[in-house]
Amino acid sequence: MEKHLSSQFDAELNRISTQVLEMGGVVESQLQQVLYALSHLSAETCTQVLEIEDKVNRMEVQIDHDVTSTMSRRQPTARDLRLLVGTARIIINLERAGDEVCTIAKMLKSTLDNGMPRALPTTELRVAGSLASDLLHRSLDAFARMDVKAALTVIKGDEAIDVEHEGLTRKLLTYMMEDPRTISSGLNLMFLARAIERIGDHAANIAEAVIYIAKGADVRHTTEAEREAAIK
Repeated sequence: MEKHLSSQFDAELNRISTQVLEMGGVVESQLQQVLYALSHLSAETCTQVLEIEDKVNRMEVQIDHDVTSTMSRRQPTARDLRLLVGTARIIINLERAGDEVCTIAKMLKSTLDNGMPRALPTTELRVAGSLASDLLHRSLDAFARMDVKAALTVIKGDEAIDVEHEGLTRKLLTYMMEDPRTISSGLNLMFLARAIERIGDHAANIAEAVIYIAKGADVRHTTEAEREAAIK
């Protein structure tokens, strides 16, 4: 009987993990679509991205319910408990990453509808967006494989997006000072760049949750040396 109950519990945990990866896949798809919209200046694609938001929100609510239900019924200990707590952290960050994607879609659509000045730089945005997309994908892959070393590289990779964000902000400010007609669109792109940077932050948070699940170490707000020590 005990083995049977254990098997049921394992099946529940596996189902929750699968749901997390499915939710992550939807957010990844959203991000890819908005990057396509940015590359092709497609307001229509922005609208399609926004239509997916409700699906992401529903998935978060369902997974959160399943996590809470499993905790209350099974009273898990050790790594099983860490998996459920870590999963709760991950879905929060996935939902917020999805929110940032929708922010990008809204800002981009507004800018396109109002006529984006050709002089404004978008190449840097696409580069930062690709970096964020890669980090999100790798953080979910690290979760799927419980690969703490891969998770650590995601956390380090977030710094590259920060650098791109700072460089783009300076460039946009220069454009706006030189040509006041670009101020409105430039501000939109600055908010858009900030949203991309935040997606990188959420990917790093997911990676931190992976390390917590696998190693039992909370590496939030720690130094690189402390994170390295935690995964040994």
